Amino acid sequence: MQALTNRAKPVDRRPMTFVERMYLPAIAKGMAITFKHIFQKKEVVSYPEQKREFSPVFRGLHVLNRDEEGRENCTACGLCAVSCPAEAITMEGAERKPGEEHLYREEKYAARYEINMLRCIFCGFCEEACPKDAIYLTETFAPSNYKRESFIYGKEDLLIPMPGEKKKA
Repeated sequence: MQALTNRAKPVDRRPMTFVERMYLPAIAKGMAITFKHIFQKKEVVSYPEQKREFSPVFRGLHVLNRDEEGRENCTACGLCAVSCPAEAITMEGAERKPGEEHLYREEKYAARYEINMLRCIFCGFCEEACPKDAIYLTETFAPSNYKRESFIYGKEDLLIPMPGEKKKA
């Protein structure tokens, strides 16, 4: 059977010599690399005064978006939950009631929307799968905490506050 790529290398099956069995060449090579790194200049960032520049494709915390009128963009289609390889997104859909047109764009909305940040691998598949641009990943870090329950973000934690509304702390 022929290999798919030309990257295969034959394995050397010769018995090791006495010097190789003592691992002296490997130890000497490792020590040389260590000494080389000792004398190189280290890149240090004084954190509070300086901020580290991130890549333009950095993906951080999730946010549920609203439209220009303040209504939720999410229509509970479930594509973000299905596309998530870590199965970190849980959602339940509900029907919009009469008089709630100012809250939701479509007839269907996400009554429950949760993201388990301990499971999330920040791949961005949920953002790519969403047809309504309801979810996107920001450039904000996930904060540290002592309890596992605090890493499960609900819909109220993820939604951008309505214009004129203050976000709860």
